[in-house]
Amino acid sequence: MENKKKKSFVDWFLSSNGAISIGVILLGFLVGTILLLIVGRNPGGLYKAMIDSLIGVKNKKGVWNFRNVGESIAYTVPFVLCGLSMAFAARVGLFNIGAEGQYIMGLATAQLVAVCIPPFPGQWLVCLIVATVVGAIWGGIVGILKAKYQVSEVVATIMLNYIGLYVARLLCLACPDATTFNIGTNLPKTALLSKFLITSSNMNIGIFFMILAVILFWYIMEKTSLGFGMRATGFNKEAARCSGIPVVKSIALSMAVSGAFAGLAGAIVLLGGAYPKGHVVSSMHNYGFNGIAVALVGNNTAIGTLLAGFLFGVLKQAQSIMQSYNIPKEITFIIQGLIVVFIALRSGLELVRQYRDKMKIQKEVLKK
Repeated sequence: MENKKKKSFVDWFLSSNGAISIGVILLGFLVGTILLLIVGRNPGGLYKAMIDSLIGVKNKKGVWNFRNVGESIAYTVPFVLCGLSMAFAARVGLFNIGAEGQYIMGLATAQLVAVCIPPFPGQWLVCLIVATVVGAIWGGIVGILKAKYQVSEVVATIMLNYIGLYVARLLCLACPDATTFNIGTNLPKTALLSKFLITSSNMNIGIFFMILAVILFWYIMEKTSLGFGMRATGFNKEAARCSGIPVVKSIALSMAVSGAFAGLAGAIVLLGGAYPKGHVVSSMHNYGFNGIAVALVGNNTAIGTLLAGFLFGVLKQAQSIMQSYNIPKEITFIIQGLIVVFIALRSGLELVRQYRDKMKIQKEVLKK
């Protein structure tokens, strides 16, 4: 038997999605560092801010303060959930740009349940369930349009983002004491999510629902016949249909599940302490749009999306810290954008890999 040749580092890198993701993240930070040097800023401030967001800082009394860590995790939750929303649809061959609208509808309906129903024990759980269901309905509408009538999910989700934004605003303004930005009264304590571990921050029990969502994503996609049918639909819709897989059901259900993840994210952000007086939605929060980048960096996998969401959460918290180091917070947006651009170049790397394989085959043929 012939000994198999070991793969070169380049071949291994080009064939590994995880390695490519890590590579483009490092490349994004490298370019960001160069940009800071060009404008005359010390890039060390960027990395100090990220370290503070990761491990916390010592206060003037010498006591270690983990508030920044808690805030990073609090930001991570909606990033991960919206990333799962995009990733779940992507595994079925769909491009869900509508996570932002699904997120907003989840936020608005959770607020209505919190404000319009008299306080009762466990109200926060009802708010989360309602928001998840509404998000699923908002996403399911697109799934049905796509599956039955071949309406582009890209166009449909973009339109529903704006419909969701203004419907949510009208619903929030219907509250009796609502102002331009909030509902004018404090949300009832029974509707708020309990803070967890680092109580000086907005870190709350929503993290457990995020972990549950990650596990659910992994289990459905990797361990169930339903997930197999969805993945088969994503690889080749017509082949899946010929194999007896209910393609229409797979598409509609995948968008509904995607919407459920995003709707849950909206409820957790609202009830997690970010808006103690409620929130009247006036513009996009961009968690849904950033979820696209999170999913791409995470290769549309459960664990990858979790890690990518944590990176984006750390960058989000670092924005407020890096300004004290004389670093403009906009550099984080540039880094995120660069990471997405480099990830999008993955198809180019695939062409490079195919070319290298072709050249190797040609050389072996010439040798014979």
